[in-house]
Amino acid sequence: MATAEQRHERRPRRHDPERRARILDAALDALVSDGAAGLTHRKVAARADVPLGSVTYHFASLADLQAQAFARYVEQRTAEFAALFTGVRERAELVEVLVELVQGGPARSRSAVLGFELHLAALRDPALRALTARWTADSRAVLARFTDPETAGQLDALLEGLIMHQLLATEPSSRASTRAAITKALCTTEPTGGRDAEQ
Repeated sequence: MATAEQRHERRPRRHDPERRARILDAALDALVSDGAAGLTHRKVAARADVPLGSVTYHFASLADLQAQAFARYVEQRTAEFAALFTGVRERAELVEVLVELVQGGPARSRSAVLGFELHLAALRDPALRALTARWTADSRAVLARFTDPETAGQLDALLEGLIMHQLLATEPSSRASTRAAITKALCTTEPTGGRDAEQ
């Protein structure tokens, strides 16, 4: 008698051009819930609602699946990060965008978990380290539109630390304390509006 898994494998499927993207998104969900160490083909197939063979067909190995999922995340996150600053002209507006970046809700937490999973995996994988380096450079380039490159680098590092603290702390920092830290990091730079006017 066929098992439930075998019946699932044989179930006919309609044309599914988005299957590969859905598998990558399912892999990201699995990375959030189980971490890189807990990622398996079977978990991803179940989350994506595809046969197990579809995962191994589209991705040569589990490492390949993980790397492409992280690359998809970085591409999405880079675009989202740049979009946050659309229309920002004043220093106060910049500060509030950055405070919300740190203090954001569940969607922000999911993104932060993926970011830290990526950085942890990159410690042992040179290819992923190259991906994180490009991501960092792109993020700092966005911040440098509002300040000098050195301050942008310091601000980027500060934001990562504040976000990690929010994820791990039993009593997360208040918006006021987050705003004070970000304001202090920006206090030695020129007003935002003058720099944006040159763009």
